[in-house]
Amino acid sequence: MIEVQNLTRKFNGLTAVDHISFDVQKGELFGFLGPNGAGKTTTINMLTTQLIPTEGSAKIAGFDVVRDPRSVRKAVGIIFQDPSLDVELTAWENLKFHGMLYNVRGSELKKQGDFLLDMVELFDRKNSIVKNFSGGMKRRLEIARGLLHEPQVLFLDEPTLGLDPQTKTKIWEYIFRIQKRQDMTIFLTTHSMDEAEYCDRVAIIDRGKIIALDAPSALKEKTGEKTMNEVFLALTGKDFRDEEGYDPRVKIRQDMKLGRQR
Repeated sequence: MIEVQNLTRKFNGLTAVDHISFDVQKGELFGFLGPNGAGKTTTINMLTTQLIPTEGSAKIAGFDVVRDPRSVRKAVGIIFQDPSLDVELTAWENLKFHGMLYNVRGSELKKQGDFLLDMVELFDRKNSIVKNFSGGMKRRLEIARGLLHEPQVLFLDEPTLGLDPQTKTKIWEYIFRIQKRQDMTIFLTTHSMDEAEYCDRVAIIDRGKIIALDAPSALKEKTGEKTMNEVFLALTGKDFRDEEGYDPRVKIRQDMKLGRQR
């Protein structure tokens, strides 16, 4: 379902993603892990056509991300780490607007929208303004919205970040339910190593390169560690990492400029 060959992205001489290759099978829950600045976000942006690769190739559901981005966008759903709902609209209006973008209308919109709102336990709040929702409710609505057009591949970027344990458990119940129902391929990024344990396979990227790729149980066996958290630290080290694109020279220049203004 996802084919990546020698995928590379450079920014002003910096290689953020360095000739990575991997495949993801249909119906697989695939984890993509790495420290801050490792290349995760850049990779996802290339796979979802938001960023053009410098070298290499990638296909989603058989469609090339560069040659056929429109087909790729129809084939994927994305649930972003940062909230992207229109909080001035109702839950139903958010779904309706998304449906317009993907040509999901009329009876199809009502049937799919009602099913998803019921699944994420928001059906009774479908006509409520989103700005009055809790963080967990907004996250559940984002999941419903991302699934509305029945994507073949769902990208989940830190889907439970900042949520309480009860809501996290519910979110994963929804994910597993829809995956089983639609045999959907899921591409997950997370900093929660407990969530990484759910994956069929995990790729770990560090400094732009894939340094490990296997089932969680196999990775634990290979490294001699007992948990995915220990595996992750064993493979990537314990040093601090900066976010992607961070340039300390920029911060220094900003501080100097601010000092002159003062």
